[in-house]
Amino acid sequence: MDREERKNANRLDTLENILEKHTRTERHLEQHSDIANPDQIKHSKEIQGERENEIKTIENKIIFGDTSKDNDELGNVKKNFEFTKGYLMENAKEMDDFTLEKTIEKQQNRTKHMENFERGQENDAENKNEQN
Repeated sequence: MDREERKNANRLDTLENILEKHTRTERHLEQHSDIANPDQIKHSKEIQGERENEIKTIENKIIFGDTSKDNDELGNVKKNFEFTKGYLMENAKEMDDFTLEKTIEKQQNRTKHMENFERGQENDAENKNEQN
């Protein structure tokens, strides 16, 4: 069993456990909502919402694979781009020519990276739609 198969097997086990908890809580809410404390009902419904989100997340990871690494990478590039943009706006006049040139070059590379990444995600989505 390769690494991805093990991950999916673990995800299926986790999904099964969450679904069982969700079903039990739903049943308890139906059967005992008339005698339960309103705060407890509210809390249970919040937990149910969290479980439903977790179920969707796990289902997507099983179906589409783990794309969180890609999203983290893109988020980091965007964050660095915005931070550096602000830094340049404030400090460009005080920077030496070499550092300024290299920083601008790095920003251009980040822009290309974000464009390529977003284009790659669009292509991935198109390929998945074609397969269905």
